[in-house]
Amino acid sequence: MTWLAVLGTAVGCYALKLAGWSLPARWLENERLREAAALLPLALLAALVVVQTLGVGRALSLDARAAGVLVGGIAAWRRAPFIVVVLVAAVTAAALRAVPR
Repeated sequence: MTWLAVLGTAVGCYALKLAGWSLPARWLENERLREAAALLPLALLAALVVVQTLGVGRALSLDARAAGVLVGGIAAWRRAPFIVVVLVAAVTAAALRAVPR
């Protein structure tokens, strides 16, 4: 079953790549399409962050990770250097985990 899933995924990826090459050039020159395509990586990364931050198994969990991501997001929004964003998020999560319940 695993090999069938791997082969199916490989065929699907190849078909998607082939479909991209088959698009007419005028479609790719559309400004709205370019703007939407530029936002896709950000949307996928945001979805990954939300799933990894708020998910524990199949349950929703609001814990120190969520607070760390929130504080790190605020630091990034305020245009802090990347290392500062990471450190602020890590310190926030660690401090909240250190507080006894």
